[in-house]
Amino acid sequence: MTDTSLAPGVADTIITDTIAVTMDDDRRVITDAAIAIAGGRIAAIGKAADITRDWRSDDVVDGRRFVVTPGLVNTHIHITGEPLTRGFVPDDTPFLENVFEWLTPIHTYYTPEDEHISAQMAALEMLKSGTTAFLEAGTIRFIDPVVDALGEIGIRARVGPWAWDLVPHYDALKMDTAAAIATLEDAMSRYGSVHDGRIQAWPIVIGHTCCSDELWTAAKQLSVDHGTGFSFHMSPAQMDVDGFMESFGQRPMVHLNEIGVLGPNVILTHAVYVDDEEVQILADTGTSVSHCPTTALKVSYGVTQIGKFPEMAAAGVNVAIGTDGNNASNYHDLMRATYLVAGLYKDARRDATMFPAEEAFAMATRNGAKGLQAFDEFGSLEVGKQADLVLHDTNRPEWRPLHNVANQLVWSADGRGVHTVFVGGRRVVEDYRCTTIDEDDLLRRAQVAGEGIRQRSGLPDRAKWPTI
Repeated sequence: MTDTSLAPGVADTIITDTIAVTMDDDRRVITDAAIAIAGGRIAAIGKAADITRDWRSDDVVDGRRFVVTPGLVNTHIHITGEPLTRGFVPDDTPFLENVFEWLTPIHTYYTPEDEHISAQMAALEMLKSGTTAFLEAGTIRFIDPVVDALGEIGIRARVGPWAWDLVPHYDALKMDTAAAIATLEDAMSRYGSVHDGRIQAWPIVIGHTCCSDELWTAAKQLSVDHGTGFSFHMSPAQMDVDGFMESFGQRPMVHLNEIGVLGPNVILTHAVYVDDEEVQILADTGTSVSHCPTTALKVSYGVTQIGKFPEMAAAGVNVAIGTDGNNASNYHDLMRATYLVAGLYKDARRDATMFPAEEAFAMATRNGAKGLQAFDEFGSLEVGKQADLVLHDTNRPEWRPLHNVANQLVWSADGRGVHTVFVGGRRVVEDYRCTTIDEDDLLRRAQVAGEGIRQRSGLPDRAKWPTI
């Protein structure tokens, strides 16, 4: 069967004789497949004999060594404030110390140039491990260099400046309600859709207990007015529940629903400390959730003991996957996070049917695209969608022998096997190297910038191994 709604003819690129993991509604895996790319979109997909009969191109990729999948979609990642201090924060700090004594103070020492480097470092790691689109957790301070950096490297992104109005500390990050709303409005007006539509601004608030109801409702209204999504953190720890109960006598999801914040255009992150009523509210409102499994483990949220992600999925909540920050997850390889999603609840519930590989990979692709309000544009390999493709190299020991492609993608492989990546039909990674920037120069500048941030912060080096 060949899928084509475009008139056959000349393609920009044709990938032939490959295995295509479509992630379409039927979850078809097409062997001896070919994919024709034209105008940045998938023009045809099907058996190679049919595609090559009807389409021709001067750029033909021999796909025999590859499994082709949709680009992965990372629904929560800190691309500023974290990448340049990756691993500096000790991994044995409790949640409150981790956030308020380490992470947030470090954020205040980033310069605009630091954030440009930081954003490109995060994007480079994502692209080279198969992520083609992401939702930012919120730019800490300087949105302009971040948008420039992402435009240069070629990734697809939903971005926005962090907004909050109930945090009295950190002078560099303080803002009142009017300033927070104005910050969101400014980003939405200037970056509604830039770099050929790859980068779009969303209203993003920090969430937790850091936002007034006025800010919550204003940010939500901005998302409605501009036709975008809306994102924030909520309930990774008991602290958020306690704060909402003290302020409103209601748990977070109950209160946010009551003031009109939740809904189909919302994707919130963490949602570890939720009860059954909140799970049902998320399902009833069509709100998506970004699950960050590595952070939950590393910062000891207790997700395997109290998390209700299987119940969310069973209730119909759209659950996607994020990698979070480089001092909470420390990596941005979404394939590694997908592995954890597939495994954690098998063990926690002693039930091997929890999140099978096929469902976990859907969370990293289809569900992520839905959370980004863009499933009509990417998240599966279908005619008319953006040609966001990942070519996984099967000439590697973790890929052979190949029997069940879903099991191989989730349980055996990781992002190190990503050979080539297309975003909108453009090769941004080829033969394991980024094509759009000078990787070596970026890595050098990142090291220098990271050391500068550490020095300016004055925070101690708590590495336990003596360095001599």
